[in-house]
Amino acid sequence: MEQLEVFADLIKAGKIRYLGLSNETPWGVCEFCTLAEKHGLPKVVSIQNAFSLSNRTFHLNLAETCRFKNVGLMAYSPLGFGLLTGKYLNGIPENSRLALFAGFGQRYDKTNLNDAVKAYVEIAGKHGISPAQMALAYVRSRWFVTSTIIGATSLEQLEENIGSLEVNLDREIVAEIDAVHAKYPNPTP
Repeated sequence: MEQLEVFADLIKAGKIRYLGLSNETPWGVCEFCTLAEKHGLPKVVSIQNAFSLSNRTFHLNLAETCRFKNVGLMAYSPLGFGLLTGKYLNGIPENSRLALFAGFGQRYDKTNLNDAVKAYVEIAGKHGISPAQMALAYVRSRWFVTSTIIGATSLEQLEENIGSLEVNLDREIVAEIDAVHAKYPNPTP
């Protein structure tokens, strides 16, 4: 409750507008929301957790909680540290995120990830869209996602990411994506 009281003071002082959580559990979301309502403190409006084609664990536990508590997901790492673009399938390119920040990429060094990425890249190619745009469009299409947090290391990547807003996945593509997920569920939770 002390955290919520501090946030109430920060909101009253005009230093922040809204309260959000990051990497929280369903129980934690419920507790924050219950305490806020019970004591007239600021309501949690968002949660920032990882969500991507290779990490859908938010859907397993938090999506329902957030729906009933009216807390929107701001999905981070929707491209799985860039791996879902397919650019790492043949090694680590110079000046890429994995080359520059190898330690951060360790969480993505998992069994079945490359096989899943290959399958997702094939689906994107079959349907004439880039793997990055397909991955971002998928995340954006989930009912519990209110925003995606993208990262780009070049203007070209940024333009490609923004271009994903024009991509709408039909049932056929989603079925193919779900078939890959069934074969390789959450390789990077």
